Amino acid sequence: MFELKQSGEKYHFVLKAANGQVILSSQMYASKSGAMNGIESVKTNCGDDNCFERKTAKNGKFHFNIKSTNGQIIGSSQMYAGESGMENGIESVKKNAPGADVKEA
Repeated sequence: MFELKQSGEKYHFVLKAANGQVILSSQMYASKSGAMNGIESVKTNCGDDNCFERKTAKNGKFHFNIKSTNGQIIGSSQMYAGESGMENGIESVKKNAPGADVKEA
């Protein structure tokens, strides 16, 4: 499920797995429609493995970004202790995002 949240004048969203764990967080958007477009972009692009940017942080932990076809980051993961955790997170986005409902929180 996508949760659309308002923080002051800005909006952002998170994608949660069935167990309620946040698997993806967005940037801040100036408008609600911008955030909704971001959600649609995640749904559209999550099926393309090339849209996932796998990264290793300086502390050795793993994380990923999902990018739109123009290369803009639309969502970022949490930090994972191992590479397999990151890959499981990517698979979770691929599985959960396409048909996810949007709830305003």
